[in-house]
Amino acid sequence: MAQTRTTPDSTPGTPEAGRRPSAAAVLARALRGNLRQYGMLLALALIVLLFQFWTGGILLQPLNITNLIQQNGYILILAIGMMIVIIAGHIDLSVGSLAAFVGAAAAVMMVEHRTPWPLALAVALLLGALAGAWQGFWIAYLGVPSFIVTLAGMLLFRGGTQILLQGQSVAPFPKGFQNISSGFLPEVGPRTDYHNLTLLLGLAVLAVAVLQEVRRRRRAVSYGLRPLPAGLFLVKLGAIAAAVVTFTLLLASYHGAPIVLLLLGVLLAVFGYVMRNSVLGRHTYAIGGNEAAARLSGVKSKRVVFLAFVNMGVLAALAGMVFAARLNAGTPQAGINFELEAIAAAFIGGASASGGVGTVLGALTGGLVLGVLNNGMSLVGVGTDYQQVIKGLVLLAAVGFDVYNKRKAEA
Repeated sequence: MAQTRTTPDSTPGTPEAGRRPSAAAVLARALRGNLRQYGMLLALALIVLLFQFWTGGILLQPLNITNLIQQNGYILILAIGMMIVIIAGHIDLSVGSLAAFVGAAAAVMMVEHRTPWPLALAVALLLGALAGAWQGFWIAYLGVPSFIVTLAGMLLFRGGTQILLQGQSVAPFPKGFQNISSGFLPEVGPRTDYHNLTLLLGLAVLAVAVLQEVRRRRRAVSYGLRPLPAGLFLVKLGAIAAAVVTFTLLLASYHGAPIVLLLLGVLLAVFGYVMRNSVLGRHTYAIGGNEAAARLSGVKSKRVVFLAFVNMGVLAALAGMVFAARLNAGTPQAGINFELEAIAAAFIGGASASGGVGTVLGALTGGLVLGVLNNGMSLVGVGTDYQQVIKGLVLLAAVGFDVYNKRKAEA
């Protein structure tokens, strides 16, 4: 009688069968599972290092870091809303024009009608919500494609901006309103070489980040998943700590944390939690992944899409306020190409062209990639024509990478 030969890999109880995977194998598996997110973070780090060397250390000077945040704050705000819209399987071409329209409306209220700036800000956000609801109604409940509705909105809001401003800039704004974009945290405590409140804020961010990583690791263990080995996990925590401490010290050595950075931090925390943990966030991913299946599962797809565009309208209004505050004027030319920058940031940050994929952190990462590219190329004297070519190639590579991964997964 012939005997069946078994290999060590298939024999239960052998050392090979029960052997734990190596740290390199676990790391490789983690990277494959989060390829877009880790890939973009790595790309951002490499781009920063490249331009830091290329500019002779100017890129990471505290003044330039502050300018980088303030110059790109409004695009990062738009990128968060655009990421959510794209996750839901839609697009919004009107955000730049809507930001300009709301900025113009706020300028008219504050300058010509002497409206207190907090009231003008609240009314502007309400206008953004109404504009988003108007477009969301056509898309979600009447079934008109989002491309067409928001293209019409782009023309409508751009024309409205021209009508409100009559082709002229309206300025100046109250100092409190300007601080939305150009202000900093106040200085408190004893005089030191660093901004004390920024140091405390950095320590709080570091503590929260480490706590979240520890909780995520414990949750993975409780679910029976295989976490990173302890050594690699400590390396990850060390990298997070180094990044947070370095960034905090850079900001604290100048005027401290900009107000717009705090605003972005709040948006990241709120929308990150909503998209990860709330029913609305899970339904948004479900609709973008397969709307028909989501409906059969009881998801109210029309309501979710409607709310996504209402949210986009509010964030577009907020971005318009930040941009107007930075310019200290409402101008007819505001918002031009903002929608293209926001869409590019979302796709570079990991959004899928077919919907259902993406993160809020990814949107900010994609926006920072574009911002660092713009800033770094300007510092080394690269012309705007070549800058557009390079950014176009980066966007094409990001989307092509997404398509390649999807085809590879389906193969």
